[in-house]
Amino acid sequence: MASNLKNLSEYDPSTLPSGKAMKFVIIVSEWNKEITESLLKGAYDVLVKSGTTPDHIIVEHVPGSFEITYAAKLLAEKMKPDAVICLGCVIQGETRHFDFICQSVTQSLTELNLRYNIPFIFGILTTNNIEQARERAGGKKGNKGIEAAVTAIKMASIRKKIID
Repeated sequence: MASNLKNLSEYDPSTLPSGKAMKFVIIVSEWNKEITESLLKGAYDVLVKSGTTPDHIIVEHVPGSFEITYAAKLLAEKMKPDAVICLGCVIQGETRHFDFICQSVTQSLTELNLRYNIPFIFGILTTNNIEQARERAGGKKGNKGIEAAVTAIKMASIRKKIID
């Protein structure tokens, strides 16, 4: 379903598995900090509400969205989390840089998902302008950080059922 048809923050907490026994890594881009910090707050709050203790939520900031995948790989190997949530915001500019960054991050996260037995969650906004980003980081379209955390909990639960 297209995100313009759904508020990204709407979910039924009663259908969410418990995050009590889970550990999560959240990687957050510092670029477009106004947006990414809002995404982080949304994700963090959902994890805590699901029962994950704050000491089982590792947050690491990186300079930009391009750097997310390297940090995700390192932290996945070192911390052995149940899921890695990747949060960033890339806004279309006047050059093709947007296309290269979006494609690289998307492909790299796909590769990490295939290489490791840990879900890497794509919580990176790719918008045409700052207004669209704000709408998806706590505005009228909800908060993609909330959606990313819900996805992380569900995928970590599936992983635990199958692998652990």
